[in-house]
Amino acid sequence: MKYYCIGIKGTGMSTLAQILSDLGNEVSGYDDATEYKFTQKGLDDRNIKIYYDNEHDIDKDTIVTYSVAFNEDHKELKRVKELGLTIKKYNEIVGEITTMFNTISVAGTHGKTSTSSMIRHILASSIGCSYFIGAGDGKINKENDIFVIESDEFNKHLLTYYPTNAIITNIEKEHMECYKDLEDIIETFTTFANHTKNTLITCGDNENCHKLKTTTKIIYYGFGEDNDVIIKNKKVSPEGENFDIYFKDQFYGNFTIPVYGDHMILNATAAITMCHLYNIDQDIIKESLKTFKNAKRRFAEEKVKNLIIIDDYAHHPTEISATLDAVRRKYPNKRLVAIFKPNTYSRTKDFKDEFITALSKADKVYLTEIDCNREKQEDYPGITSKLIIDGIENAEQISEDTISKLKNETDSVICFMSCAYVNHLIDALKNIINQD
Repeated sequence: MKYYCIGIKGTGMSTLAQILSDLGNEVSGYDDATEYKFTQKGLDDRNIKIYYDNEHDIDKDTIVTYSVAFNEDHKELKRVKELGLTIKKYNEIVGEITTMFNTISVAGTHGKTSTSSMIRHILASSIGCSYFIGAGDGKINKENDIFVIESDEFNKHLLTYYPTNAIITNIEKEHMECYKDLEDIIETFTTFANHTKNTLITCGDNENCHKLKTTTKIIYYGFGEDNDVIIKNKKVSPEGENFDIYFKDQFYGNFTIPVYGDHMILNATAAITMCHLYNIDQDIIKESLKTFKNAKRRFAEEKVKNLIIIDDYAHHPTEISATLDAVRRKYPNKRLVAIFKPNTYSRTKDFKDEFITALSKADKVYLTEIDCNREKQEDYPGITSKLIIDGIENAEQISEDTISKLKNETDSVICFMSCAYVNHLIDALKNIINQD
């Protein structure tokens, strides 16, 4: 079959294009962004053609899918409609793929990418798997029955997925532009849980996970003693986080992960529990986790002279709080500077106070203006980064043109956080530091 992916450089769309190609389909796509993005590597490796104009021919039997970042009045979307081509929703196509495999689906408000990446890493060291991870990373091996997929709740996408086994890492308010309230979110995850054929693994420390009304078998994990899988004796080391896992009262094993923070310990525990469910040997799980490298833009570190630069995908207050806690845990004696690039007007409006609380954990805070490609500023009058800046004592605005404000932060940890691209800010900072 032939597929045409509009917005093909987006993390999810890039991954979908890659696995459609691996399944033997002819794939091409369109994007507005002509500059190189990290999501492009897998497309280039597969010789998937990317168009930047609206003049090329598209065969009549091509199935079109598109990113929600593209408005209905976008010229390329309008063109494919005028051509009478079949258009399918992104999540509809992904849902069809989940029914073709023994699918492990990783859902939740936070931690999906890291958890699914850990599972993929462990399985790659043992029985192998195909995977669809939303950091522009996907691959299908048609000879392998297991398929690991990160499952997004945005626009209720995961309701089209039918996994064999699933994980829900946590449930919180998020994407409130798509949901009526928290109950609507819980109901959506409940429906997803009921789509799961065998077992659901979920975080028992998260009160909303206990509100899932499902007949699917549930395994709870977490730090709490009332969980089925219990984390004990955590300690930080130069190698990362070290902790014990108990199955109720029975000791299972001691594990080390080369990443930091309680949230990463929880993610690892979910991955360990899932791989145990698939009868992966404990020693393989243990050794695999020691060599785990986090997904792209998840606590990605770079040292420039004495400066530590961290690029992280955190964009929700809970994620920002967890990332800053992890920095403090790894670098307790360093000054911590947070730079946040808000991605949507709706999230800024809905979580203003929570952003203020989370970002206040840093010694110094900078925010860029809001960078949004799926919402219009005129629909959110008065919603700017200044709402957050005004609530933090030591905060101010920053841009690529004013990045020189950081020139004296020569021995600090500077943590850039956003689900939008911040490469230009990081490159500008590195240029300033390297000039001295």
